[in-house]
Amino acid sequence: MIKNTLLPVAEFCQRRKTFIDQMPINSIALIAAGSEVTRSNDTEYPFCQNKHFYYLTGFNEPDAVLALIKGNDSTAAQSVLFSRKKDTLQEIWHGRRVGQVQAIDVYKFDNCFSLDEVDEQLLPLMVGKASVLICQHEQSDFQQKVLSWLAQLRKSARTGIKAPAALIDCSDIINEMRLHKSNAELDIMRQVNVISGAAHQRAMQQTQVGKFEYQIEAELLHEFATNGARYPAYSSIVAGGDNANILHYTDNDETLNNGDLLLIDAGGELAGYAADITRTFPVNGKFSAEQNTIYQLVLDSQNLAIDAIKPGQTLAELNRIVCNFLTQGLYDLGILQGNLNVLLAQRACKKYFIHGLGHWLGLDVHDVGDYHASPQREQLRAFVAGMVMTIEPGIYIPRTDKTVDEKWRGIGVRIEDNILVTATGFENLTVNAPKTIADIEALMAQ
Repeated sequence: MIKNTLLPVAEFCQRRKTFIDQMPINSIALIAAGSEVTRSNDTEYPFCQNKHFYYLTGFNEPDAVLALIKGNDSTAAQSVLFSRKKDTLQEIWHGRRVGQVQAIDVYKFDNCFSLDEVDEQLLPLMVGKASVLICQHEQSDFQQKVLSWLAQLRKSARTGIKAPAALIDCSDIINEMRLHKSNAELDIMRQVNVISGAAHQRAMQQTQVGKFEYQIEAELLHEFATNGARYPAYSSIVAGGDNANILHYTDNDETLNNGDLLLIDAGGELAGYAADITRTFPVNGKFSAEQNTIYQLVLDSQNLAIDAIKPGQTLAELNRIVCNFLTQGLYDLGILQGNLNVLLAQRACKKYFIHGLGHWLGLDVHDVGDYHASPQREQLRAFVAGMVMTIEPGIYIPRTDKTVDEKWRGIGVRIEDNILVTATGFENLTVNAPKTIADIEALMAQ
């Protein structure tokens, strides 16, 4: 199952060119890498690269800075990296560094300097023809550094130095680029879905009454790492029984009880790209009648939404389809009561379907990209081929809900797949995580 999952360097070079093409003339873009974060004393959390920086570079060391310089057109544009210099002692203790020579040879930057040279080499690039400075506004620490550079340049105005006059955010350009996946990106996302689907299979097979939620989480992490996805894309949710009604439950420390459902929301990360899959199944391997009913209602609503995906479709319309279906279903079961037409108009199912239907997926599990949301929070962006999203309806009936028959209380169900929009419809990337009742029960009976 493990394949070469590195994107070709040519793809990162093309991304930098595409970004530069969209920069204003006479501008410079500065985007910083992530930094290591201290966990406790002198130990750090596993390093996670800034996703915008990684998208444009493929470079996975901390504390680097990318400078993209554009003059009157894109033909003479430059890409310059500032990164940690080679250091024999530091590399003995902490691992090898790429250094400046390999950064040019391997990653194809036009030039690379050490971080020690950033003031000396970067400030001259920011003056003269660079009238616009572009950076990532969310990087507050780095933005303060950028502002200090600008202030330093402006102090020298009497000497003829002209600092950039405009400061704009790079996110609109990169967010739009990241929303549309290349064939190479999609190949990685198919792989991480297969790895994550296998992890969900393993979780179903290893689940037993009396085990702890964290033991099942360990099975997921084992399957991810064994197949090349060394880290989860996000903190895994392993929620037995009523814990499933806590949307972002990550304690994962309670006992799995006979007669309960287990909701698992987990996906691996491969070459920076995330999978995001949710499955819900019975701890004892057999759905009760009530669990069967709620589960099938959620599954049918998900299938309706997925089948409707095609270019030109919107999340707003998919939400309408799912909300109408779930409201009708909950009304038929007596869980929702009143005038059906009023319930449909009010989207009454949202009492129990309390989150959105889906989100963009890519380098981040909740990936960047404009949804074109209306003031009513309707997501009106028309789908085009190359977009990837999750579809994840759910029904959550907490044990404390005294408005419903006791037999429904404590049931929480979510089903989530990762879907690619194609030229003619869709491709479900989540191909090997069982989700029909028959397939789940058959796998758990093995």
